[in-house]
Amino acid sequence: MVGIAGSAEKCRWLTEMLGFDAAINYKAENVLERLETHCPKGVDIVWENVGGDVFNAELALLNLNARIVLCGMISQYNATAPVSGPANLINVLLKRAQIKGFICIDHMDRADAAMTDLGKWLAEGQIKYRVEVVNGLENAAEAVNKLFDGSNQGKLMVKVSEEP
Repeated sequence: MVGIAGSAEKCRWLTEMLGFDAAINYKAENVLERLETHCPKGVDIVWENVGGDVFNAELALLNLNARIVLCGMISQYNATAPVSGPANLINVLLKRAQIKGFICIDHMDRADAAMTDLGKWLAEGQIKYRVEVVNGLENAAEAVNKLFDGSNQGKLMVKVSEEP
């Protein structure tokens, strides 16, 4: 399993703490070249959060019948001009790949079961995570910007008050 992140520290976290086989720093490395190195037989599954050039690199290495889950396209969220689509979308056709959008709210009917399972896995130590808390509602804009510049270190939360 190969992860893609935007800093050396995040890449280390993926490999050392989460057990990824490799990680690619998309801000410092050529993603396509590194994917070719780490995935010499191609890619069967893509879990896409970023879009843009990273997605293009992933599309270039699709295997026959690959599956692509689109759950985010953060590279496009704040675009001020039209964003070009993937330059090599033809690979989806040629490789008979499937693309499916994934949005959590589509599965709210399973939220109770998910919370039960996730709680169990968390208690058993099977889920590893990081949380970054920004204090104060007055800092919420700064917190949101961390999502877009990649400076957040985990799930980003804004603490608006002390717990009652």
